[in-house]
Amino acid sequence: MSTEKSPQELDALLDYLKHSRGFDFTAYKRTTLTRRLDKRMQALGIATYPEYTDYLQVYPEEFNPLFNTILINVTAFFRDPPAWEYLANEVVARIIADKRPYEPIRTWSSGCASGEETYTLAMVLCEALGAAQFRERVKIYATDVDAEALNEARQGVYKAKEVSGVDSALLEKYFEQFGDQYVFRKDLRRSIIFGRHNLIQDAPISRIDALVCRNILMYFNADTQRRILTRLHFALNDSGALFLGKAETLLAHSQSYTPLNLKWRVFAKVPRVSVRDPLLVMAKAAPEETITPLSAHTRIREAGFDIDLEGQIVLDHTGHLVLANEQARTRLGLNFRDLGRPIQDLEISYRPVELRTHIDQVRAESRPVVLKEVKWPTISGEERWMDIHILPLLENGSLLGVKIAFSDATRYKLLQADHNHAKQELETAYEELQSANEELETTNEELQSTIEELETTNEELESTNEELETINEELGSTNEELQTLNDELQERTMELDQISSFFQGILSSLRVGVVVLDTNLGVLTWNRKAEDLWGLRPDEVQGKHCLNLDLSLPVEQLRQPMLACLSGQAEYYDITLEAINRRGKPIQCRVTSTPMGISGDQVQGLILLVTTPPGKPGGFSANACDISLR
Repeated sequence: MSTEKSPQELDALLDYLKHSRGFDFTAYKRTTLTRRLDKRMQALGIATYPEYTDYLQVYPEEFNPLFNTILINVTAFFRDPPAWEYLANEVVARIIADKRPYEPIRTWSSGCASGEETYTLAMVLCEALGAAQFRERVKIYATDVDAEALNEARQGVYKAKEVSGVDSALLEKYFEQFGDQYVFRKDLRRSIIFGRHNLIQDAPISRIDALVCRNILMYFNADTQRRILTRLHFALNDSGALFLGKAETLLAHSQSYTPLNLKWRVFAKVPRVSVRDPLLVMAKAAPEETITPLSAHTRIREAGFDIDLEGQIVLDHTGHLVLANEQARTRLGLNFRDLGRPIQDLEISYRPVELRTHIDQVRAESRPVVLKEVKWPTISGEERWMDIHILPLLENGSLLGVKIAFSDATRYKLLQADHNHAKQELETAYEELQSANEELETTNEELQSTIEELETTNEELESTNEELETINEELGSTNEELQTLNDELQERTMELDQISSFFQGILSSLRVGVVVLDTNLGVLTWNRKAEDLWGLRPDEVQGKHCLNLDLSLPVEQLRQPMLACLSGQAEYYDITLEAINRRGKPIQCRVTSTPMGISGDQVQGLILLVTTPPGKPGGFSANACDISLR
């Protein structure tokens, strides 16, 4: 049996997860995703993605372990203490200083996992504001895609080991101890709102002053990171701050964010400023009483056309130049003497690009034509590019003329080249970073569950080298044990395959039609004699409702006997029916319905034995059989 995994099989598995449970993992980095899927499949002894998809369909309880493996919730209280110290002293202090005493403070802890970072943020804000102000003004939105982790976070209950990173004074102030467990204060807990939220699909929470989103972006590909950062930019107030993890940066998003502290990955939002409409100034150029509405509108349209930053010319329906704004006259070498001349007489019609053919196309088809990034010569020899839009001017479906707009695309072209270069460098850096991170991971289950925390805690790693070496030795031993267990599981799989082949041989050899149904009357087994009797192959009936099959048999008379056996009202049920076999000959069938696999009061399905009395046309005979399938 081949264990090679193809990208198409992986896509099929991800599509099944998306449509069956609503989790879309297509935006995750493939190397990380496949590593975690393989880990779960290895634990179950499954070799291929299609087999694992079948396993999920049969055993839906497997979804929870799978999602816990993919969505590794690695978190801790005050992880990277200097970063939280900076956040408290600089960011939180600035947020409070910029607001009036009664104004609310809105924060968002995205990817909160089991809640440690959310409650850390609550303690930082409460220390800065005081408990009374915190309860009155602060709202902390804590979100994650993992519903199980959210339920744990809502409780706010942690063991002594989990709160070891909390200073003893803060621990006594903000937690209540019950035995070996610590519970976060309920009066402060009311200011925290937990909810399920998908950063890729769901709309962002708005008007946020501080957004904590640590070590989440690193799992997604570059395009998904861009979309998420755009949503987070929308969520933040103009003075808002974004707090990322140590393994993340925003080098490719300098237009949207500016670093406050690059070492601790704290960034400020760059607001997007809108430009005032110049027509508001033009409207005040003359007294209102001296301008009629019609003349005012005409002057505004003409002034707006002439002042447009794009070069624009207008041709009438005969192809003569009727309008050219200031930018067109400057850039294209036109003057007022050119007005009224045919476009084909002007140099602009054929240099630097042939426009006449495209103008004729627009006039014939009455739809726009766009010429992207046309190289434009200049006197100084500088390289420039233009986007040329050729638009039909229509009125009630009739062509009035053609408008040609020349947009300077030079800056965009250069920025695109710089962006592509920077993007390539960034992707290379990310790949190198990912490779470095993956080298730290081993195939051991214990190390994989803690590797995410080890990657973001370099100082702890440096101070615990000796301990890590000891752990690696133990992990090597464990890995050998796991390999031995894997060999045993493979042998067990081969034995099961042999048993399955043995039972299939028995069913194929029986001189009686055998049909095995599940509790919903769906076909599980259809032996060779059943195929010979009704002319239907096993793959044609597999999984289908037996009462919906075209058997030339009055199957409705079987409904009541089968339901009686399924409900436990009858140990078996015999019925003789008139039918027509696959050769079109009438036969008598004796159908015996027997419950299958009774364990206590639980019926696992039905076994139907189909026989014909000896000597009947097209039939065969069989002695009574007692079959128990598990």
